[in-house]
This record gives sequence, structure tokens and C-alpha cells, in this order.
Amino acid sequence: MTNPIRLLVVDDHALFRRGLVALLMQDERFTVCGQAGDIGEALRLMGRESPDLILLDNHLPGVRGVDGIASLKDAAPDARILMLTVSENEDDLSAALQAGADGYLLKTVELDHLSTYIIKVLAGEPVVSPEMMTKLLIAFRAKAPAAPASPQAEAGLGLLSAREREVLALIANGDSNKLIARQLDIAETTVKIHVQNILRKLQLTSRVQAAVYATAPAGSLRRINLSPD
Repeated sequence: MTNPIRLLVVDDHALFRRGLVALLMQDERFTVCGQAGDIGEALRLMGRESPDLILLDNHLPGVRGVDGIASLKDAAPDARILMLTVSENEDDLSAALQAGADGYLLKTVELDHLSTYIIKVLAGEPVVSPEMMTKLLIAFRAKAPAAPASPQAEAGLGLLSAREREVLALIANGDSNKLIARQLDIAETTVKIHVQNILRKLQLTSRVQAAVYATAPAGSLRRINLSPD
């Protein structure tokens, strides 16, 4: 049996933090190696613990979560950082991703989805709450200079079927599989197959990358830092 994934939970609300820890510890894949109420306490804990992943709130006393990411990365370069916050501010989202966060989730996420996201982040896949996808795209569009579509981007899109292009356009709108299925009047399982085909054909690893690909004028994923390492 492989060793459990070591988690560090950083949140200043003790009741929420302890409840989250208790729920995470019910999953045998995880162990919580520490919990902290602010960035300073987290850094002290990391001096003796080696977390695989840090669940980080944004609204912390003293140094905000997004402002503490660089210090946490310096203290544990191999640790992944997954924001878990109530902040739906697109500036916080953009700042977190640019600072090196490996994902950004809202606290409304279901526990089973959170567990799945943790595994995905550790596998190197950046994740963003579906509710924040539109804001991510807005922030990206605001910063990306206008440019014609690159030949590589057009060639990649040319590999997609007409239905896959429709699905990709809806992914770019931030729609979930369930909503896409409803709009196209197809089964949700069929949508999942289309999404898998889109990622494979475009050589992408996540819906976030697919959405950015679809909206980037030059079709370049390198223009946004979704996977810092």
C-alpha cells in the first residue's frame, strides 16, 4: 500500500479547519500532517513537516493566502498549493495562479470533488472551480494582446469534429458537462467522451487548458501560467 498523501490545511477559521481535517482523515488516501491559522504558522510547521499539498485559504490574518504563496513555495518547492477559499474575486484568482498556485477552489466544493481535485493537482493538472472558469477567462482576455489565430491553433482545431467544436465553445463559456448535455440535447456520458477526445486531439490535460485554448487569439497556452512548475 502506498503512503498516504500528506496534507497541510491553512485556514484561520478553526471550526471550518477542524471540520475539514476530520472529513479528509476519513479518506485513507490522505493524512493531515498539520494545520495552521496563518502563513507564519504554516511556515513554522513546514520546517518539520513535508506536506505533499497545501490547502490554502486566502483571507488570512496578516499575510493573505495569495501573498504567501511565494514563501510557501520557497519553503517546500515540491509541495503543491491548492487554494480553498470563499473569494470569488477574479483578481485573487489571477494573482494566485500567477504566484504559483496549482489550483483555485471555492469552499462550496463537495468533499468528494475536493478529493478528486487533490489527486488531479498532485498529478500535475491545474484545477479551477467551474464557478470561477468564466472569471478566469475574463481575466485572461483582459491581459492577452489581440493577435490573429496561429497556424498551429487552426491546425489543432481542424482535428476536431463539428460536434467537438461545439463542445469546446461551451467549455470556453465555463459550462459544466451537465449543462453542455442539456444545451446540445445529448447524454452527459457523450459529452465526457467528446471532452476526452478534445483534450487528446489538442494535446491538453484539463478543461481549463481547453477553455484557454479556445479563447486565446493566438492559441497559445503559454500565455497564461496554469502549470507553474
